[in-house]
Amino acid sequence: MQWTLVIPVKPLARAKSRLADTAADGVRPGLALAFAQDTVAAALASPSVKDVAVVTDDALAGRELAALGARVVTDEPHGGLNAALAYAAATVRADRPESPVAALNADLPALRPLELARVLDAAAEFPRAFLPDAANIGTTLLTAGEGQELHPAFGVDSRLRHRASGAVELRLTAVDSVRQDVDTGVDLRAALALGVGPRTAAVAAQLLIPGQ
Repeated sequence: MQWTLVIPVKPLARAKSRLADTAADGVRPGLALAFAQDTVAAALASPSVKDVAVVTDDALAGRELAALGARVVTDEPHGGLNAALAYAAATVRADRPESPVAALNADLPALRPLELARVLDAAAEFPRAFLPDAANIGTTLLTAGEGQELHPAFGVDSRLRHRASGAVELRLTAVDSVRQDVDTGVDLRAALALGVGPRTAAVAAQLLIPGQ
């Protein structure tokens, strides 16, 4: 089974505010863009991924991610993350109503294409499934199989909310790159330890990160 991924990217100027202790205001937009670029590039290289749609209103992010091969969907609902994901999923299914769709975080700079394929292949066994983040609090991937609605519930405690919605929690080992999203300096150090993509590595090299 091959999936269409929907990846949300918020306006870069407002992205990654929790990295303030690690990256200055002028650096964070570029870092957020690098995360998204490395995430999209790795996703497109995964054998289980048919295509990637990025939902964003940020013109720069749209141009850069389209250059990598992603389709760009404008966030027309302007109703927050979950509304944007539901809208993007409906948009990409307009031509292929039964196609499997997955929502993937944009801040997975260490993402490995084969690890993503393992997760998606496991998710294919269930109508809806999700992968918890490295902290076991949030969610990095939510899937909806053929003919299933996505029903995204990202945000605070999304692991519990996705489980309560009926999605199956995937309990896989050796898929750390798919679980390691980056919200804080601690998260960034963990991603760097796994090995990030080239764009994130280039921006991170400009930062003074303790322990690196």
